[in-house]
This record gives sequence, C-alpha cells and structure tokens, in this order.
Amino acid sequence: MTDARETPRDEARGELEWERLADGVGRCRLPGWDCTTGLVVGEGAALMVDAGSSHAEGARLRAWARARAGGDVTHLALTHPHFDHIFGAAVFDGAEIFAAEGADAVFGDSDERAELREDAVRQGLDAKAAEEAADALARPGREVRDRLTVRLGGGREVLLANMGPAHSTHDLAVVVPGDPTVVFCGDLVEESGEPQAGPDAVPSRWPAALDRLLALGGEDALYVPGHGAVVDAAFVRAQRDALATRFGVSR
Repeated sequence: MTDARETPRDEARGELEWERLADGVGRCRLPGWDCTTGLVVGEGAALMVDAGSSHAEGARLRAWARARAGGDVTHLALTHPHFDHIFGAAVFDGAEIFAAEGADAVFGDSDERAELREDAVRQGLDAKAAEEAADALARPGREVRDRLTVRLGGGREVLLANMGPAHSTHDLAVVVPGDPTVVFCGDLVEESGEPQAGPDAVPSRWPAALDRLLALGGEDALYVPGHGAVVDAAFVRAQRDALATRFGVSR
C-alpha cells in the first residue's frame, strides 16, 4: 500500500487520496463530507471500513481497494447506519457485510430507508443517487453483538467491537492490532468539526463509549475519526470530556 500523503488529492479529477497508517492499513478522506473509508489488507482477503455516500463513490472505492489489495474486497464493516458511510455498500457484491447488532432493522425498514434518503438529499446528495442507494441498500450479513475477530490471512486479524448506542443507535469500532494499533472510530470521534448528535444519538452513553474505545486501542494507538485527521488518545479523551460537559453527563 502506498503512502498517499506523498500525492495530493485532486478533487476536480475525482482522485482519492489514500493515507498509509500502518503496514497493510490505510484510509481515504472522501471529498464532499470529508468522510473516512478504511482498508485493511491480509493474505488473499481485504476488509473495507465503510462504503461511501453513493453507488458511484462505492464503485470508485472498490476499484481503488482492488488495485491496492491485489484482489477484491472480501469484508465490509459499516461503523454506523448513516448515509455517508453506507450508501455505497451495494456495489461490494460478494463481500461479507458486518454491522453492530440491531443495525439490520434500519437497513430493512422502509421508513428508515426513506429517512436516510431524505437526509442525504438535505445534505446535498443528488436525489436520484440517494433514491438508488436507499432502494438497493445492502443489508449486513453478520451483526456484532459484542466483539468479533475477523481473520484476513497472513496473520492479519481485525477486531470488530459493538460500542453500544452513542453517536447512533448502532455504533461499531474496527481495531487493527499492530505497530501501531489502528482504531477506526466511525463518528464516535470527529476531528474536522464538532461531533454531530442527530435524532438517533444517545448522548448519555457517548462518553462511556469513548472510554471503551480508549481501552480497546490503548495509549499509543492511532484513532481514525469518521471525519477529519487521524488523532491520538489525548484527543479522544478531550473529546470525551467535552461531550460529557456538552450533554451534562456525570462521570
């Protein structure tokens, strides 16, 4: 995997900038909503973290991942059911899709899909692209109740951890042990703006979810927000404290 920090992104040409985080682990900050997508490469297998905001974006991500992994994406982990992270999932045909327990209710309910479509359009996604993605929304094949280890071959293991309701009702973290350990946080952590708490957020449980995230990753891990630059444990602790203050959560 190349280190994309050596090559600036050219949004006008639609190029995707990939940032190397560790051996066989990288991520991309997508244009538009600055949403992160991750890639973990094993031996004969590859796991993608989140799928982009539309079928077109998902297809670009799949092609990039295939080129970098030397094969197709075999696993797809969805950190939470918001349109900018899941609307590209349907193009990853053949991949095993993971989400937090209970997320399938969102994917499978027509009213929930309609709300996702409407939210996408409100946020600026083309209405036709939003409708296409919502109608074809790929449902997770496996839901993570607590923790689940996914083996990608060549000694590569990835831990999927259900973080309980916090930023959304169904938050999933992806932990890649190594030197350094890399933690894909979804929108439990945001760097490029204040963390967003929509109608499906559970603010009273969000600080505790970040405590569990820190316990999973440890002091020396790289923490990859759903939006923004990679951060360290000190940033996650500071955001945890800010959220506790913002929502009046006693710690």
